[in-house]
Amino acid sequence: MVKAKTQFVCQNCGAVHSKWSGRCDVCGEWNTLVEQIVSSGKSSLAQAVRTGQALKVQSMKDMATDDIAQRMPTGALDLDTVLGGGILPGAVVLLAGQPGIGKSTLLLQVAACIATSNSVLYVSGEESASQVKLRAGRLGAESRERLDFAASTSANDIAATIRGNKYGLVIVDSIQTLALDEITSAPGTVSQITNSSNVLIRAAKETESAVVLVGHVTKEGSIAGPKVLEHLVDVVLQFEGDRYGGFKIVRAVKNRFGSTNEAALFEMYEEGLRPVENPSAALLAERNPADGSVVLATLEGNRPLLVEIQALVNPTSFGYPKRTASGFDLNRLNVLIAVMERRTKLNLSDKDIYINVVGGLKLNDQAADLAICMAIASAAAGRRLNDEAVVFGEVGLGGEVRSVLGVEKRVSEAKKLGFKLAIAPKIHRKNTFIKPVGDLRTALIDYLQK
Repeated sequence: MVKAKTQFVCQNCGAVHSKWSGRCDVCGEWNTLVEQIVSSGKSSLAQAVRTGQALKVQSMKDMATDDIAQRMPTGALDLDTVLGGGILPGAVVLLAGQPGIGKSTLLLQVAACIATSNSVLYVSGEESASQVKLRAGRLGAESRERLDFAASTSANDIAATIRGNKYGLVIVDSIQTLALDEITSAPGTVSQITNSSNVLIRAAKETESAVVLVGHVTKEGSIAGPKVLEHLVDVVLQFEGDRYGGFKIVRAVKNRFGSTNEAALFEMYEEGLRPVENPSAALLAERNPADGSVVLATLEGNRPLLVEIQALVNPTSFGYPKRTASGFDLNRLNVLIAVMERRTKLNLSDKDIYINVVGGLKLNDQAADLAICMAIASAAAGRRLNDEAVVFGEVGLGGEVRSVLGVEKRVSEAKKLGFKLAIAPKIHRKNTFIKPVGDLRTALIDYLQK
């Protein structure tokens, strides 16, 4: 009997190896090689060459366009905006986030809302019916007659259910738990995730049923499984935030039907997730103005936010100063500290520096540079910034303050909350609300009070 050929596939990067080893030679990860049986390729390839039919093509000019199906509202206006107006029939959405962040809670709330007008199926491969029933009771979703539930890890069965064309929306929690009967590898492997996703996507496109897949993430924060999973789906949503408190943010990393510059903010309560109506006011509600406290006018997607930046500077007790940042990139913080020491003559080499972004937000905005620098200088010198001022601007290595995007949105949000001026790059000096600064040293000298 001819022995079946095997190969070893890395579950992190998908690289194929002829023999097993403890470490993948391509990505460097340990214990990620899984044995898989190689199907006979010669006969299949020879048959594929001889088969097939010429495609029926038509002119782009003469193509008929079908009416665009009406989107399904999720019940949260901000989430609808992130999705481009709601969930489109036939679309495949991938929602990924850290464990405990609230993915299942959010999707059960969405399912309950859509079930008022469409049939919805919630498929769980991780929880039993009784567990989901308890959550549904807490969220007020148990009384929906058009909301069905099934517990399954079979991608074949779920795809067959989708092809039955009974449901307008199918939620699968999660894609890493599914397995195809034709593949012998364990659930969560590269081959299982890729092929299970393909089967579900084909079923969704054939029946115009929308499918939402829940995805796990690795300890680095990227979506677990092959990168091809993100290419297969239509929309990729990233659920971020602190699972123990603070705001939670849903961002569109990829969206074939809308913008990727939008963000939805939620807050967790006992009865589920609620959209944050006025996040800027909520973030500044408990602010206690002091040295080291600066208000940043930032953007989350296209939404302007006012968030407090806090800095604490202490003399170091050891030979090597400590730098810690919560909600801000630590490498960028080290760069800004070096710029401050070089361009403003502040001596920070023997100081421990701690930065905190209030509300559990993670800043990816370059305009936060100036606010971070002014907060550090304020804490180091014991001088306060004007309580009625907001700050934004990018800081270059030469100490210059560079222009940023969305100035009008930032200024408008600051005016709504009662602020009187904005310290910003001098290129925006035409706006009378803005007090222009050309370099970091000028900003510190002119606006840090005693």
